[in-house]
Amino acid sequence: MQFKKTTLKNGLRVITVPMIDNPSVTVLVMVEAGSKYESKEINGLSHFLEHMVFKGTPQRPKAIDISRELDSIGANYNAFTSQEMTGYYAKADKKHFDTILDIVSDMYLNPLFPEQEIEKEKGVIIEEIRMYNDLPQRKVQEEFSALLFGDQPAGWSVLGSEAHVRSFNREKLIKYRAEHYLSSTTTVIVAGNIDEKESVAMVEKAFSKVSDAEAKGKIAVKEVQKVQAVKTVWKDTDQTHLVIGVRTFSLFDDRIPVMLALSTLLGGGMSSRLFAKMRDELGICYYIGATHEAYTDHGDLTIAAGVDNSRTEEGIRGILDECLRLKEEMVGEAELKKVKDYIAGTTMLGLETSEARAEFCGFQEVLKRAVESPEELIAKVQNVTAQQIQKMAQEIFVNESLNMAIVGKFKDETVFRPYFKF
Repeated sequence: MQFKKTTLKNGLRVITVPMIDNPSVTVLVMVEAGSKYESKEINGLSHFLEHMVFKGTPQRPKAIDISRELDSIGANYNAFTSQEMTGYYAKADKKHFDTILDIVSDMYLNPLFPEQEIEKEKGVIIEEIRMYNDLPQRKVQEEFSALLFGDQPAGWSVLGSEAHVRSFNREKLIKYRAEHYLSSTTTVIVAGNIDEKESVAMVEKAFSKVSDAEAKGKIAVKEVQKVQAVKTVWKDTDQTHLVIGVRTFSLFDDRIPVMLALSTLLGGGMSSRLFAKMRDELGICYYIGATHEAYTDHGDLTIAAGVDNSRTEEGIRGILDECLRLKEEMVGEAELKKVKDYIAGTTMLGLETSEARAEFCGFQEVLKRAVESPEELIAKVQNVTAQQIQKMAQEIFVNESLNMAIVGKFKDETVFRPYFKF
């Protein structure tokens, strides 16, 4: 995959990803601002700001002015907020590149934050919070983060609480944006059927007025765990939703390819060990998967599943047994090859569109200040050995490092103590 990074005089970074035969162009603007950049008092403000950017600019005073112009060219557009970044994007036919760049840059640089819209949006986001709380498979993920990291940014919800949302005002939005939406913290990615040199010049012009003030850093994660931890949240559900996981390491660790292979062995695809065990053999769940999340200063490996209420112990035991098997048995050559080929195939398939390539480059640049090509990533995975995977399993799958969050018909976490162990 071709890409080029250009750093402008004001510090703003531009990544161009040419796709000559692609009919579309994606403009993605990403900024180093997320829940890990917030204090407890303003938890959720990054996400609230993301919503308010769509509510009007001097050139496009109302939200409908922005959406109508994008809809009129058939654009696909949205935004997202996570722990370490916020992103805004639009994708359209290549002939509309100048239009989507103008709209996205205008939204990013010139939001009005009308007070009436702020008050209305509070209701929207509160309903978003309630919606996710009503989804147990989403709720259990937030409870797991809270269990693992506690009262610090990595343990807080990206959306904040209802009380936080109600407390936000125009002054807080303006102050937070001025501290974080800066040239040195912003990356613009343009992917699709483009002329690279022309694209960089257009981005430079569009973002010429971005602030070059000094950036504020984020709050570092503090990790302490001496014994296993379990958290239960009562909910009258037809399934027990659970996340079992362990702490790992940041995305700068050289063992990332090994962890990718290990997590894929466990829960990548319908031939993975957990899928075969939990669905094909036990018939105990519909969804099951393993995911490794790596951030700038922490990481975790999680296994998520929704299991029959009456078979919760059997489900937990089945998951732990598969983790234990990785510790005790060396992965066979054929299975390891299958995993490597799966990673290579899904990686390349996931990069077919312009927005996918923009996100692939953008996420890496924001988090690492460097972009590794998919070919480089695949090559590193190809070098992973069975011995490395077993060693890693032996290091991370230990009883005192185990964590589990459960949403379902349980009020007392002590009931899990007799069997929540290797």
